Amino acid sequence: MARKLLRDLPGSDLYYMSKFTQGDEEEKGIRTFEGSVRLLFPDFFREYTGLIVFISLGAVVRMIAPVLKDKKVDPAVVVIDDRGDHAISVLSGHLGGANELTREVARLIGANPVITTASDVQQTIPVDLFGRSFGWELDSFEKATPVSASVVNEEEIAVIQEVGERNWWQYPDKPIPAHIKRYDSFAAAWNATFQAALVVTHRLLTPEETERFLGNGVVYRPKTIVIGIGCNRGTSAAEIESVITQTLLEQNLSIKSVRTLATINIKADEEGLLAVCEKYGWPLATYTPDELNEMPMSEKSDTVFRFTGAYGVSEPAALRAAQADKPLLTKKKSGNVTISLAIWQGEGT
Repeated sequence: MARKLLRDLPGSDLYYMSKFTQGDEEEKGIRTFEGSVRLLFPDFFREYTGLIVFISLGAVVRMIAPVLKDKKVDPAVVVIDDRGDHAISVLSGHLGGANELTREVARLIGANPVITTASDVQQTIPVDLFGRSFGWELDSFEKATPVSASVVNEEEIAVIQEVGERNWWQYPDKPIPAHIKRYDSFAAAWNATFQAALVVTHRLLTPEETERFLGNGVVYRPKTIVIGIGCNRGTSAAEIESVITQTLLEQNLSIKSVRTLATINIKADEEGLLAVCEKYGWPLATYTPDELNEMPMSEKSDTVFRFTGAYGVSEPAALRAAQADKPLLTKKKSGNVTISLAIWQGEGT
């Protein structure tokens, strides 16, 4: 079973957590160990995001107990019995991905997946994972536990979604329960009765919205903001970052909702842009002058064309990357940086 998982799980790197036979240690990708397994767990927890363990559940619980920290950082732990009949999600079922790993392992070895998290059992919204497959980011975990309790207890739930992918309900054979009601705006939900709120927006909430909806509510940041950037050669990462953060603040937008930075292809090696993208984990989309010239522009510049072959950079790059026909912010010039904003209009929104 262990060899099959090593072969079939993409990118897997396997430690045998059971007896091994002579020669296994020579097999590529399998590492053997000597001594107490319990003493190895602190290193495993630091090095790996997922552990698949071929030892009894009780023994694993006792061994991992001293090294547990927090569900936001603990790795996924899956236990498989000696016969391979059951794959059990033990730790970090949602945030760590143990439930997903359990299902995949069970599929590969023909085992029964054992998953006990309430939202999975009841087939409802997993608050700490809501929208994660789309890249949504939970703004804060402060209210995640009480909101989760409201969801699984089938209290009245308001889902206020201003932007982002709409196909988030993950149970095709089950309709959205009646106690979960969807609203397209804060205004539509303002007079509704609810015990908890799930808010999906790229906006920074007003104090009034915060008071009304976040007493027992959480905010999700979908990846919907596309930033078009033009800059002089050699512009520092600090200046680029400062213009971005200040502009987003002026537009009341969350930096957690940035999807992509976009620019002209001659800037693909611009060190400042690359450094900012690396810091925030943003992809950098680049386009040829012809691709940019195909996009609508509020103003064409002969000067920019003379140096780049494109009549504009930040605005058409933002529109192209966002698959949009109009910008949220046409163009803002600040020092060595020109910035434009557009909202993602691609598949699922």
